[in-house]
Amino acid sequence: MGRDKEVENMIIIAGLGNPTKEYEGTRHNVGFQVIDKIAEKYNIAVDAKKGRAYVGKGIIEGQKVLLVKPQTYMNLSGESIRELVDYFKVDPKEELLVIYDDISLNPGQIRIRKKGSAGGHNGIKNIIANLGTSVFPRIKVGVGEKPKGYDLADYVLGKFSKEDRVLMEEGYDLACEASALILQGAIDQAMNEYNQKKKE
Repeated sequence: MGRDKEVENMIIIAGLGNPTKEYEGTRHNVGFQVIDKIAEKYNIAVDAKKGRAYVGKGIIEGQKVLLVKPQTYMNLSGESIRELVDYFKVDPKEELLVIYDDISLNPGQIRIRKKGSAGGHNGIKNIIANLGTSVFPRIKVGVGEKPKGYDLADYVLGKFSKEDRVLMEEGYDLACEASALILQGAIDQAMNEYNQKKKE
């Protein structure tokens, strides 16, 4: 019965990104950055390999969590997350939180949603396809919109300017705080608190 103990009331927090060194620090990897921030704050090592992801187990605000960095590359994020959702028998609607980049928000601005479409984000598109639902909480972290004439793929795989890096660090902190609230079942409070904050 060892496994049942492992699966009780676990919440999966998955940050999206691309594995390997070349993608470190790119706009598309802000999900990984937030996971690193949460891991550091709550002293959780995200270095165990489980399926096609790096994971770390810990307790945040009294809640058992599994921090996840899928290693399938962004466009197949759903395959990695689906394996973990199935294994730990979590209900995506209540026990999964996905953190990812959003080009429609200013750098460092965050937006929390309980559900929604992929909005053109391939990682989210793949998660929805694999889970068969678009009802799961998510935190979007703004990376700024793509300049005219830029190829979207080039833009999201690009790195931040020095100014934007400062804003992004603030955004990672906000996402970290918002995650803690969501884990305590206070997603409405988190939405009220963080969705309003417009950075000029």
